[in-house]
Amino acid sequence: MTLNQLLYIITIADEGSLNKAAEKLYMTQPSLTSSLREVESELGVTIFRRTGRGVTVTNDGAEFLQNARHLYSQYESLMGKYSDEGGLKTKFGVSTQHYSFAIKAFVEMVKKFDMNEYDFAIRETKTQEVIDDVVSLKSELGIIYLSDFNRQAISKVLRQNGLEFVPLIDCNAYAYVWKNHPLANRKSVSFDDLADYPNMTFDQGDNSTLYFAEELFADINHHHMIKVNDRATMLNLMQGLFGYTVCSGIICEELNGDDCNMVPIKDERVDTEGAMQIGYIMKKNSILSKMAELYIKEMKAYLS
Repeated sequence: MTLNQLLYIITIADEGSLNKAAEKLYMTQPSLTSSLREVESELGVTIFRRTGRGVTVTNDGAEFLQNARHLYSQYESLMGKYSDEGGLKTKFGVSTQHYSFAIKAFVEMVKKFDMNEYDFAIRETKTQEVIDDVVSLKSELGIIYLSDFNRQAISKVLRQNGLEFVPLIDCNAYAYVWKNHPLANRKSVSFDDLADYPNMTFDQGDNSTLYFAEELFADINHHHMIKVNDRATMLNLMQGLFGYTVCSGIICEELNGDDCNMVPIKDERVDTEGAMQIGYIMKKNSILSKMAELYIKEMKAYLS
């Protein structure tokens, strides 16, 4: 089995069709099919099941693809790190919980990228999907947080999937509110102070556990809750309904605007000092690409 054959199989999985994969790889469909059969024969497994609408990945194929993506990603990283003339299109992806600093660092990274061709992606998404994206190598890095409440549960998931968490910064807890909110100019607020206002949270899906909540203190009972899927909607509802969300206090005004205030949360029921540790997750023992290293550098520069 060759690296080219790994690329063929990864492309088939991504395209969901032998014909589309052959077009993308600039080869004939019979040649691609022949190469696939060689690999399946060598491994003794069926990677794809052919259907009238294309191909689907088998259970054996899903396990093989996860390893194949990891191996090919490492090959690309090595080529990008040590070969300026490798001819590979530079690829980099990051998945993140909803942090404006993560977007800002991505913007600064792209600005400094001076090669002719690149293929970048950034995804603001659910906690489980951030982890899944790094496991499947859809993204090289994932940005999440750990706290006393979720650390044990999420660390277990990371270990089971061969991932590691690298801390970036420890943060206190803040209430993020519209600048004209009745509590916006308070020196601090408690959860009792916030009880009459809607608590805004990012939706994690119907089957998600509280440990995957993006906001701190998800285990505290909030009387009024509204779930949203994106930062823009959250900001609009914070203004229209005097809602609030619990955040790290790291807000990029260049991207989020200056229409909101951060008020420290002080509550005797919880410890809000250093309550949140934000960091990135990556495959254990993997070689980071130049783009990943540059992105991490930009995040650290902004957070400092």
